[in-house]
Amino acid sequence: MRTIAQPLNLDEQLAAFRRNRFLSMPITGLIVWSGIGIAGAILPESQAALATYLGTGAIFYLALLVAKLTGEDILGRKRPGNFFDKIYLSTLAMSLLVFAVAIPFQFQNLSSVPLSVGVLTGLMWLPFSVIAGHWVGYFHTLARTALLVAAWFLFPAHRFTVLPVIIVAVYFISIIALARRWSVINASTFQS
Repeated sequence: MRTIAQPLNLDEQLAAFRRNRFLSMPITGLIVWSGIGIAGAILPESQAALATYLGTGAIFYLALLVAKLTGEDILGRKRPGNFFDKIYLSTLAMSLLVFAVAIPFQFQNLSSVPLSVGVLTGLMWLPFSVIAGHWVGYFHTLARTALLVAAWFLFPAHRFTVLPVIIVAVYFISIIALARRWSVINASTFQS
C-alpha cells in the first residue's frame, strides 16, 4: 500500500495523464482559428496577420477558461509533479516559440503567416499523440500540415481564409476523435 508521501512511478503518472479529456485546447483552437478566418475575410492582410499571432498566442490562456467548462486540469494541479504534464506544457511553450520563425518569414511574404503559424503551432500534436497514447495527434499534425501546404499553393489569393478553414476542419475531426476516446475511457472505467 502506498503512503501519501510516496510519489507515483512513471507508469502511474502516465496513466493519470491519459485520464484527461484533452478537449479544452482543441475546442479553443477551433474557436480562435474560426475568428482568424473571419478576420482574414474582412481585414487587410497585415491586420489578419496580427490577428493570427494574437489569436494563436491566446489559445492556451483561453483554454484555461474552457477547461473550467470541460472539467479539465490543463495545468496538472490535481497531479502535482506529473512528468507527463510537464512534457505537455513544454509542447505548448514550443508552439509559442515558433513565432521566432514565422515573424521574420512574414517580412519576405506576408501571406506566409497562416501557413507558417498554422503548421508550426500544430507540431505540438505529435508529442501529444505519443504521451496520450492515441492516434489523433498524428492525424492532426499530418493532415493539417499536408492540407495547409497544398491550399497555400492552390489558393494564393485566399490564404488568410482558406487555411484557417482547413485548421478548423482538422480541429473538428480531432475533437470528435478525442470525445470518442473519452467515452471509451469512461465506459471501461464504468465497467470495471
